[in-house]
Parts: sequence; C-alpha cells; structure tokens
Amino acid sequence: MDDQLIEVRADERFDVVKLQEWLKGRLPGSDGPLEVRQFSRGNANLTYLLSYGEHDYVLRRPPLGPVAAGSHDMAREHRVLSTLWTEFPKAARAHLYCADPEIIGADFFVMERKHGVVVQGIVPEIYGSGRDETANRALSTAVIDTLVELHAVDPRAAGLGDLGRPDGFLGRQVKGWIDRWGRAKHEENRVADELGGWLADNIPDDLTPTLIHNDWRLDNLALDKHDPGRCVAAYDWDMCTRGDPLADLGTLMAFWYDAGEEATSFKPMPTEVPGFMSRREAMSRYAELSGRDLSNADWYVVFGTFKLAAVLQQIFIRWHRGQTKDDRFSVLGEGAARLMDLAAARRPR
Repeated sequence: MDDQLIEVRADERFDVVKLQEWLKGRLPGSDGPLEVRQFSRGNANLTYLLSYGEHDYVLRRPPLGPVAAGSHDMAREHRVLSTLWTEFPKAARAHLYCADPEIIGADFFVMERKHGVVVQGIVPEIYGSGRDETANRALSTAVIDTLVELHAVDPRAAGLGDLGRPDGFLGRQVKGWIDRWGRAKHEENRVADELGGWLADNIPDDLTPTLIHNDWRLDNLALDKHDPGRCVAAYDWDMCTRGDPLADLGTLMAFWYDAGEEATSFKPMPTEVPGFMSRREAMSRYAELSGRDLSNADWYVVFGTFKLAAVLQQIFIRWHRGQTKDDRFSVLGEGAARLMDLAAARRPR
C-alpha cells in the first residue's frame, strides 16, 4: 500500500544513478528516469519501490551491518521467487538478481510489485479498526488457510525439489538458533539457557517435508482490500526451504498471543481483537485443513517463541554495536528477554 512508502532513510540510501545504469534495458520501462522510495514496514531486510512512470518494481537487499549466517539470503529468495509463483501465485515473481555489492552496497534482487492491504499490529480502518468481529475472524483464517495452501505445494512442480536439506531439519534448526542466540546476546539469560537445553532434549521426529516460509505471520501477507479473508500476496521468502511444516506453524503461533499473555513491543498481529481465533482454534483449523498430527504442537510453539526472541536479539545487537542507527531497534533487547520468559511459560507442564 502506498501509505507505507517513505523517503529513503538517510543511512539506508544508495547511489540511484549507479542502480539506474545497471537496470537500464533489463526490465520493461527501465530506459526512463528512476524514482526510488522505501517501504517503511519491516525490521530486517530493506525493501524499496522502484518507479519508472507506469512501471513499478520492488528491490530487496539485506539489512545494514553484519548478518547471521543463513539469514537475509537474497540469492535464495531470488531463486525461490523465480519459480514459486508458477505453483503459488501469491508469491511475487522475481526478475533480476545482482551479486555485485558495488552497485548499491550489497547484493539485491528485483521483483514484481503486488498490491494489497498489509495488517501490521492493528486492524486498519478499511477492515473496521478492530471493531468488526467478522472481519477480525477473516484475518485470522486467512493467515492459517494460506499457510495450509503453501504447505500443499509440490516442491518439485515449483522447481524447488532440491531446496534445502530436509533430513535432520529440526535438529539442525535447534542447534543453529541456540548458537545464534549465543552470538547475539549482550548479557547472560538463564531462562534462555534452560530453554535451549529443553528444546534439544525433546526434538520430535520430523514430519514429511514441505516447502516452508520460515517467517510466516499476518504482516508478511497482503490482503484484498474488499475481503480481509483473501490473501493476495505473501512476502519475505529469504529463509524459505524444505522442512517440517509444523516449524512454520510454530513460528506463526509465537506471534499469536492468548488472553493473559503479556505481549512485547514487537506485536505484528492483532490477535487480541474480538473475533480473532485463539491460538488453540488456529492450530485446530490448521490440523483440520492439512490433515497433520499436532500432538507435539506445544514443542513447536515454544521453539517458535525462542526463535522470535533470537531474531529480536540479533536486530538489537546490531543497534547496540552501532552497526545500524535505526533507534526503533533500541527496545528489542528487552523484548527478546521478555519473549524468552514467554517461551518458558508456554512450555507444556
């Protein structure tokens, strides 16, 4: 949506002329003058609107400063979006990838622009500002139903049959996220240490692998402006792989606060509005539509919450070390610690 566009932030600018020269003749309309604006949403990868008059494209690049190994992978995201759209049209089609950091300061890719309503934190006026229970219910079903749709995609038909390493997926994920937390922490956290041990000791058997998004949540979707229950686009595919589909569900449920749970300042889904499904209702809907066994669902929810805490800590540490000057990130260290407490509270008794 255009109301999410801002002038490019001062420390996130690049040489537009150099980019314009690189793109010239590679895309329809790219022989004309280029205007660049920035999408304000998102706390990690940087996303820009490239406008050539009537032709619009979207550019994605990694965040400023050092990034965790395996994350913010523009080459992977470009590869996924180059073919996924053929089987899952809600994914934007990627057009170009540039590995040369001399162009804008990092590698990047360019994809088509999709239009829709992105719901970030609060329900927008177009859907009733949180007062329309029917619309709120539709928002919650849209995010579940579209995830089921993604998990039903045949990776081979989408040209992604060799993506990732699904064998031993959960074990590698647990070890990797524990290591990420350790590298990003700025102080000790006994709760996180205990949780890491519990997760490692209780890893379920991997389910049959599917394509998974790895950061599935409501604000990574765009919805039809006339129908909050219809997803028209899904964003942020840089961690897409093949693996246990319940890892996606657990990631989503980490953001799905139930009554009585204390949310952090990072709250991308309005799960508390009347009509929005509870976390148990949402998981039951996923189980019914997908046919998958959710008997170990609580483990995935705890792991998803642990991962979310680690993600916030990774963003915070870049700010803490002066690698980015975006002061929105100054509160995320506290948020990460609170999420670790929440993960512990969500552990089955």
